[in-house]
Amino acid sequence: MKQLRLKVLAGLFIVAGILSWGAARLWDAIGTLPSVPLAAPIVLAAIAVVLTATALSLRSRLKAQRERRPGAKGVEPLMAARAVVFGQASALVAALVSGMYGGVGVFLLGSLDIPSRRDQAIYAGFSVLAGIGVIAAALFLERVCKLPEDDENGKGTAPAS
Repeated sequence: MKQLRLKVLAGLFIVAGILSWGAARLWDAIGTLPSVPLAAPIVLAAIAVVLTATALSLRSRLKAQRERRPGAKGVEPLMAARAVVFGQASALVAALVSGMYGGVGVFLLGSLDIPSRRDQAIYAGFSVLAGIGVIAAALFLERVCKLPEDDENGKGTAPAS
């Protein structure tokens, strides 16, 4: 399984931001700009919490397993792989969604004197922050589940926990 690359996530964020900024300008010129839902930052924050909780749970179970504690619950490799795939998919989607809301938010910065547009810009800003939280949690989860043999220099050293 390949590791997430920040360059790819940043590229998705920037491309989605530019496209959504242009689409927001066009949509506003044609008619009414669709609103940024209040649920957007809430859902992204919930995903970040789930990813973080999963990473913390797996980290503690792996630590107990490494220390050979009696009664330690092991981590099945397939479960860890599924968690990493969920984290990677969440990070990719969060980069796209955050870029989209970031582009709309940048467009809305030009009309902050209108209360409804100001609220929409705030929701978009919180969505970007929550999306960054999802990406950070996904990278943390990926780091927790990284096998010692997957070390980039090939020496096979165990990751510090």
